[in-house]
Amino acid sequence: MYHAAPMQTSHFYPIGSPGQAWGPAERAQWRARQVRQRSYADDVLRAVADLRDRFDVDTYGEVVYGDERFALMAIRSRHWNAALPSVLVTGGVHGYETSGVHGALRFVDAHAATYADRVNLLVAPCVSPWAYERIQRWNHDALDPNRNFRADSPAQESAALLRLVTPLYGQFAAHIDLHETTDTDETEYRPAVAARDGKPFEPGTIPDGFYLVDDSANPQPAFQQAIIDAVQRVTHIAPADAQDGIIGSPLVAHGVIHYAMAELGLCASISGARYTSTTEVYPDSPRATPEQCVAAQVAAVCAAVEFVGYKTA
Repeated sequence: MYHAAPMQTSHFYPIGSPGQAWGPAERAQWRARQVRQRSYADDVLRAVADLRDRFDVDTYGEVVYGDERFALMAIRSRHWNAALPSVLVTGGVHGYETSGVHGALRFVDAHAATYADRVNLLVAPCVSPWAYERIQRWNHDALDPNRNFRADSPAQESAALLRLVTPLYGQFAAHIDLHETTDTDETEYRPAVAARDGKPFEPGTIPDGFYLVDDSANPQPAFQQAIIDAVQRVTHIAPADAQDGIIGSPLVAHGVIHYAMAELGLCASISGARYTSTTEVYPDSPRATPEQCVAAQVAAVCAAVEFVGYKTA
């Protein structure tokens, strides 16, 4: 059943004034509250470096905030074959969604070689390193990278990934973007969005389990079903809520909802792939461990790769 996250109906977010959108001072105040809690260099760059003997590893950009500089890394199949379908894997678009980052890295380390003769792979395991270190959804400028994948993006992270992928637009068969839905979406992020935008906060609930977001403009139910089938062997799938939906969207299949990917500026819209999906793991569930969350992301990527590499190639 659904997990009801704590409601915040009587407490306004501690930055800003009700009904007034944030300006530079409020954004600076929000930024000052963000504390570095882990190391991108230790967790991601070191893991990527260990893959250099088996894959092509490139720096596709750099995020710069004041004195902080973060190299953005992409991992590619060593022997790219234009005759094979290509798959884009992205993780860490939201830095706090830990299993997406580590799921992408584990997939490359443990499974990518298995598919070398079936697909080309391009993996960006941690799109938002500043946010990864602070376990935060937004970037340094209080922007959500996953609402800013569009031309002239104000989010450095989104713009850099677009520069990487745009020359290959339309050449991908599939793109899977690895995310989490956490309790802090309800206790921190959604109240912060409301405060930042000068809008009232409307409490909601957090789904207990894994689910997928398909593209309403290009639904691919068989692709989503293949991923659900694989993931449910690892962790549980989120059930429908009392309104027969998940996070305010109606269910279109077991564990699947639709979003307008391109209209919302979502990462899963950037490749021109026929098959796209955004995963959502629930790491705060009493029924799932951190290891299961990473394993669920790996299972989702493997299912996506197998779908295009074995069933449609």
